[in-house]
Amino acid sequence: MVAMINTGEVDEDRPEDLPKETKVYSLEILKIIKEAQQQHGLRHGDYQRYRGYCSRRLRRLRKVLKVPQGDRRHFKRRDVTVGMVHDDKFLQVPLTMAERAWSYAMQLRIEANTESRKKFHLISRLRKAAAYAVQLQELIEKVNCDARTKLEAQAYVAWMQGSLEFECQLWKEAMTNLKKAQVVYGELASALPELEQMIYKARVEELAPSLRYCAYNVGDTSAIDDLMQMRGQLSNELVASLDSLMAQTREKQSTAEEVTWRGRSCGVVPPRATGLLIADSRLNETLEKTSTLQGKIDLLEAHLIDCKDVIAAVRETFKAELKNRDDKTPAHHLIAYLQYIKLSRTLERNLALVSIAEASEKAKPQDIVRLYEAALYNLLEMSQLLDDEEFMKEQEGKSKGYRAFRCFHMAQSLANVHRWEEAMALYQRALQHTLDALTDQSLLPEELTSSLKNLVSSIEGALSAAHGRSVLEKGAEEEAGTIKQTKSKKPLVERLHEYREDNSLLTKQPNVFNIPPPMQSIPCKPLFFDLAFNMVEFPDLSDQLGDQGKKGQAGLTGFVKGLWGWGNK
Repeated sequence: MVAMINTGEVDEDRPEDLPKETKVYSLEILKIIKEAQQQHGLRHGDYQRYRGYCSRRLRRLRKVLKVPQGDRRHFKRRDVTVGMVHDDKFLQVPLTMAERAWSYAMQLRIEANTESRKKFHLISRLRKAAAYAVQLQELIEKVNCDARTKLEAQAYVAWMQGSLEFECQLWKEAMTNLKKAQVVYGELASALPELEQMIYKARVEELAPSLRYCAYNVGDTSAIDDLMQMRGQLSNELVASLDSLMAQTREKQSTAEEVTWRGRSCGVVPPRATGLLIADSRLNETLEKTSTLQGKIDLLEAHLIDCKDVIAAVRETFKAELKNRDDKTPAHHLIAYLQYIKLSRTLERNLALVSIAEASEKAKPQDIVRLYEAALYNLLEMSQLLDDEEFMKEQEGKSKGYRAFRCFHMAQSLANVHRWEEAMALYQRALQHTLDALTDQSLLPEELTSSLKNLVSSIEGALSAAHGRSVLEKGAEEEAGTIKQTKSKKPLVERLHEYREDNSLLTKQPNVFNIPPPMQSIPCKPLFFDLAFNMVEFPDLSDQLGDQGKKGQAGLTGFVKGLWGWGNK
């Protein structure tokens, strides 16, 4: 028999003469809260919905367990005590209250981005959630619970306390509690079956960014590079603090010294610009440690935001000097250098997007063409930064290479719609751009040179395939046209000038001539059929008629009158 601890409070709902049960209670805290969070809003970050669920759940629990807090008119606080516990559900009451306070705090954290006063309410709610978590732990320690429940209670309290101290910027205490929670959850994951390990391993990974952030604030300098690498994994609430913290660190590391770029001095660089240059020099190492392309894109986009802010700040610092039209001053050269960094990182980001699009099966060639258009525009802007012939040649060489890729994907898009002749012309143009770019390989990066060499073989294969398909489709079109003509309804007499086989002529009813023939319009019956009568010239017989000719000068009219019998008296 395990003795139950008596706190001196009387359980009104249970008679005192009933024996205490030696039941072993169990509460899978992390599993319960994770399932509830996923089903009630936190899958989409809706903390208000989860908070409402916790309130309804708490009301149902108190009603079922008969632990009300007063009646409809009056409120009387009534916490769960050791003497009340005779079911696992009693342990869920303080847990649900802690979750309700925590969800309200997370809701206030989002609203605090626009209303800074809610930060105080946020800390108050987190402090209440930590108090309910401690109450849950004390209750579990006093009743007969299994070892797993006790370990989960300790980890839950450590995590809640660490979250509160993290918001209060008590970095050392927060790191201690979060590390404790991480260790306990890690031990639980190793002791549980494989099917239940996933939730605990996920919680261990969630705690890692906060621990590194705390270590960095405490003074662990080895966490600087790790912070840059895990920036894409942090929540949105930590990104702003991380940016300001790293900017302050860079300014502390920077010294007022001159910076040279392409053989020319940029003058004394402001601390903020120096911090950006230091971050840019370390960015390549961080990108190499990042395994996924999406992670690299997140790092590059964050760096581009910093570049934009620093350029605006430097322009404001050298505002008077930049008004000088002479673009050979150190201030102008520094601005050009910072813009070059921004454009080169933008180009790198666009190429990473191209790699993702090429690896995706759903990506269209038109989308890749647009990305290469953006890359060419970046190179054009970079070539306009300096009046340096060698610098311009480098950018022109890169432009030729990326024009080849753009032309190749344009040909791919035309080939997808079976426009083979245009695709073949673009393949040939892409091959010409590739060969032009490879003529002087010293101007190109090694990665671009190897990509162009691989592109040559791809273009040759695609060109041959497009040519073959073009020939096949033309033959198919001619054959289809022949079949269409063969089935024509024209009779043979109307298509004697065409030479083709017509199997219908060998049948019993060949289409040779239309019988009866079609009607044709003809002129009406004329009055005189002798059409040459009006053109006849009669001989002159006046010398033979003598005087009779004068009397009979009626001529042709009289002859006609006498001929037809009319006109005579």
